[in-house]
Amino acid sequence: MSEPISRRAALILVDVQPDFMPGGALACHEGDAIVPGIDRLLKRQLFQHAVATQDWHPAGHISFASSHPGREPFERIPLYGHAQTLWPTHCVQDTPGAALHPGIDWSSVDTVIRKGDDPRVDSYSGFRENHGPDGQRPSTGLADWLRGHDVDEVYVCGLARDVCVLWTAQDAVELGFRTHVLWDLTRPVSPDAEVDLATRVRYDQLGVNVIDSSALG
Repeated sequence: MSEPISRRAALILVDVQPDFMPGGALACHEGDAIVPGIDRLLKRQLFQHAVATQDWHPAGHISFASSHPGREPFERIPLYGHAQTLWPTHCVQDTPGAALHPGIDWSSVDTVIRKGDDPRVDSYSGFRENHGPDGQRPSTGLADWLRGHDVDEVYVCGLARDVCVLWTAQDAVELGFRTHVLWDLTRPVSPDAEVDLATRVRYDQLGVNVIDSSALG
């Protein structure tokens, strides 16, 4: 049965960028597999609004392992009172890997929210940066944009389902949006079945409605 889409719903496309695809600097498992489906979904124009987020780091960003001498990618360090994963250098501003994926027609997207552009602060969620040196999580402006366009419900997809998509969905719930995740249009960082199951359980705990894009209509 098709799930009707409210006129007050928006589609959020999280970090669909070449650096998160196979061959990219921080490749997600089968990340490129979601590209055709997202392109088809946008062309169906089911949503009144569509928003893309874009990881947009300056060179030397604090989340890069290369910014911490002696550290390796995927090590974790304390940062501002929270655990910080150190990532391979990725999505550096104005590089091809940071672009929105060229295999998608982005012309129907209303706005692009760039995140992670503060060299001192990492950013997973499309709504809020990670904790900064003042202990706060600065807004990206996405929530205000959605509310300004009378949106109260969001459908989230993109990369990665266990990091940026998850954080985006969690913040959406906390900020009062009815939240869905399009599972088939997400992929995890790695093909670990136990991690993937834990991610799915976490969505259920948050009250996020997990569906496939084939249910939309």
